[in-house]
Amino acid sequence: MTAIKVENIGKCYVIDHQKQQSRYRYETLSGALANCGKRAYQYLRHPLSSFNNTVEHEDFWALKEINFEINQGDRVGIIGRNGAGKSTLLKILSRITAPTTGKITIKGRVSSLLEVGTGFHPELTGRENIFLNGAILGMKRQEIKAKFDEIVEFAEVEKFLDTPVKHYSSGMYVRLAFAVAAHLEPEILIVDEVLAVGDAEFQKKCLGKMQEVGGDGRTVLFVSHNMGAISELCSRAILLKGGELLLEGTTQEAVKTYLTTENMQSEIDLANFPHSGPQKYAKLTRLRLLDSQGNQVTAYQMNTAFVAEIELECFENKVNVEVGLKISSRYGSAIHYLTSAWEGVRIDLKPGKHVFEVKLPSLLLFPGTYVIGLWVLSEPDWSDDSAQEVAQFSVIKNDINGFRNRVDQYAFSGGEVYVASEWKLRL
Repeated sequence: MTAIKVENIGKCYVIDHQKQQSRYRYETLSGALANCGKRAYQYLRHPLSSFNNTVEHEDFWALKEINFEINQGDRVGIIGRNGAGKSTLLKILSRITAPTTGKITIKGRVSSLLEVGTGFHPELTGRENIFLNGAILGMKRQEIKAKFDEIVEFAEVEKFLDTPVKHYSSGMYVRLAFAVAAHLEPEILIVDEVLAVGDAEFQKKCLGKMQEVGGDGRTVLFVSHNMGAISELCSRAILLKGGELLLEGTTQEAVKTYLTTENMQSEIDLANFPHSGPQKYAKLTRLRLLDSQGNQVTAYQMNTAFVAEIELECFENKVNVEVGLKISSRYGSAIHYLTSAWEGVRIDLKPGKHVFEVKLPSLLLFPGTYVIGLWVLSEPDWSDDSAQEVAQFSVIKNDINGFRNRVDQYAFSGGEVYVASEWKLRL
């Protein structure tokens, strides 16, 4: 059954551009006063045309000819770079703004969380806002009361429940807002990138709740720049670019296209990147991220090969050179340290540029976004050069080797490193 049908949707905004009356962008006070006098004189002489040459109007199409259908129970990711039209589309679907062209058909009650404090009144307490939001959604007081304790427990704001929400931190605000939106039984849940305001643990709770909502046969639309979260939560994805629908298909296909078309960096020039260390003997100059076939990539499937090429420049003869790569979570916790020395590889280098390759035969990470740091060391002081957070890459789910829906459901709380285990029925 179709929950949302979008037909030829477009959204146009009119942008006014003030024409510059001088070669300078900013006027002096005396110049502004003089121009006011001139414009008043022009208006008296030509009231209909005097201001026509001071303002230019431009039509800006935030969305153009968008068409798609979403079935009941689908969990759909909406992805694209900043300015692609994602938030505008969600506002139209939430009926916050009207489309300029086209038609939308929605079957079911919609609950949306598009920005911190959506639908909240700052002067009301958390308790009062829960009932206010429920009333906006068309729920009866008894229905809201039945969900009240569950909402408060999820949001973890019981201590501040009778405090006006204007005194809440942004994290508290978004915890309560999401809890209300997700627990008041909407048929369609729409969530923007606002979850990035919360801490890591709360984001996991939110993603798990959205997966639960989708599992109950309700529809979820989710906007995020975290390709790991999109891959983990959503079965389908819509890719927008420049206000147009570039692709509608499987999450894997949409994420791969996004990472390719948006030119996310799989090759990083470190020449002007912040470094630490004396760089007296050697300096890191370039990093490339590759797959097992040698293609430059920024996204890897679970349990596939990860390859990195690390280029460095050596300034003099060095012995026992060690090169290292660190993989961290996007929250800063270290996951893997890969070093040439631990594998028994120490190389003597002459002056000039050299390239090291490091390969993980299987990337045993759960879906998410990860960060890379680099270093190079050598005798005698072991502190030549290092560069932190030089690149990011995404891990997306792989449907082979048993990575099915049941595993995906618990991947949020299963840590970051996947370790294969053997299971047998003994009794």
